[in-house]
Amino acid sequence: MKILLGVTGGIAAYKALELTRLFIKAGHQVQVVMTTGAKEFIQPLSFQALSGHPVRDSLFDANQEAGMGHIELARWADQIVIAPASAETLAKLRMGRADDLLTTLCLATDRPVMLAPAMNRLMWRNAATQENVDVLKQRGLEILPPASGEQACGEVGEGRMPEPQAIFEAVMRAEKMRLQTQQAGSALKAFWHNKALLITAGPTYEDIDPVRFIGNRSSGKMGFAIAEVAAKAGASVTLIAGPVALPTPQGVKRIDVRSAQQMFAAVQQQVAAADCFISAAAVADFRVEQPASQKLKKRQDEEEMTLTLVKNPDIVAWVAAQDNKPFVVGFAAETNDVIDYAKDKLRRKKLDMICANQVGEGQGFERDDNALTLISATEQRGLALSGKREQALELLAFIAQQQSSVD
Repeated sequence: MKILLGVTGGIAAYKALELTRLFIKAGHQVQVVMTTGAKEFIQPLSFQALSGHPVRDSLFDANQEAGMGHIELARWADQIVIAPASAETLAKLRMGRADDLLTTLCLATDRPVMLAPAMNRLMWRNAATQENVDVLKQRGLEILPPASGEQACGEVGEGRMPEPQAIFEAVMRAEKMRLQTQQAGSALKAFWHNKALLITAGPTYEDIDPVRFIGNRSSGKMGFAIAEVAAKAGASVTLIAGPVALPTPQGVKRIDVRSAQQMFAAVQQQVAAADCFISAAAVADFRVEQPASQKLKKRQDEEEMTLTLVKNPDIVAWVAAQDNKPFVVGFAAETNDVIDYAKDKLRRKKLDMICANQVGEGQGFERDDNALTLISATEQRGLALSGKREQALELLAFIAQQQSSVD
């Protein structure tokens, strides 16, 4: 693999040397591009010694393809990695600036770009930086979460550049995902192109009063991953999202809801146009019968509080019961007897397929990886633990296989 490693100004620039070494040791080619700020922290000769290539740092280099070096580099790379990625670099990329070689080639490439941010904890948490991160994610750039710990300034918190080994592993996972996508790509695109896919994702919140609610720990990451992969495969994707702070995948229509009833109403409005419905949301089974209009107060003479709960609509069962239903995929997140409960739900709700996964004790919810078991009436396939985008890819391929066998 040909890796273009961008190094920007920051004390963490020295860690990029170890990252270069890891790539070279694994047999990859590395071309380092340094910004002016990066050279204040580390000498280009160090990268040249490790990579075997002179460092590139000039936008106007007459010795490189008649002075069009950014075009040459943009075409050469299979993967662009910027580590460390400073707050200034994030801002420039978000604005589409092109005032140095690194930012210019990022504009001139169609290759995947991965960023490893490194900055002071307050700079990282600043609303402007977080907005830049969200926008860049929506545009398809992969941004690794910064590590937490002691910083060069003496403060402690989020903002440290991820360790080189973690960045290396993230790049290898991304490459594996790309290869899998390419291998399954033609079949996936042949099936999903112009198919209408409706997905629910995330939790629902059921209000107790204007301050409190009943909720669950679903992050929405699985549903969002499915939406992202499906859109890249050519599907027309509508994502009905509960209250989650995740960027909308590129090319996906998003509808935000809060409660189970709101999610049900949105599904009812959208499902007629869907060829496939995937119910990845963790919908609350019950809601408070009469939410209080004012904040409920704790009284000294009360040791208990009783809330009357009523059942929420069963969204996936309702969709499966429609005369002109789409292909219906449910999810079964269980803490025990996962496969048995999932098969029972598949039969009882008359679903076409179900995805079973173990949750609790650090599994399933609030994680970037998953291990689904895909179950239809005729087949059961367990997936090894992997990132949720990898799980989404295999899930969509399984759906295509199931529907093609019926057709």
